[in-house]
Amino acid sequence: QLVESGGGMVQPGGSLRLSCKASGFAFSSTDMSWVRRVPGKGPEWVSRIKAGGATTYTAESVKGRFTIPRDNAKNTRYLQMDGLKPEDTAVYDCASEALGVSGRGTKVTVSS
Repeated sequence: QLVESGGGMVQPGGSLRLSCKASGFAFSSTDMSWVRRVPGKGPEWVSRIKAGGATTYTAESVKGRFTIPRDNAKNTRYLQMDGLKPEDTAVYDCASEALGVSGRGTKVTVSS
């Protein structure tokens, strides 16, 4: 099971830190991705961290603004979002494709 948290409303240029807590398995054993969903659009992959935690990948649309910190708490992964823009407004899910597990998402709204 995956549970996301940390979403909310923020002004453009602001920051949020999303959390994804796993239970029933260890993040050390699987890659984890952040994906965002906007009504009327397909899901957009945002970022990914390899099982070992040493390698991350980030979509061009958020590169330089979003990062997956490597100082993760046990069985928790984060998404640090800085320089938020209105187009970042979405529901953010964390998921393990290998295990076929995803959370319910946490909503992020960027608006002035």
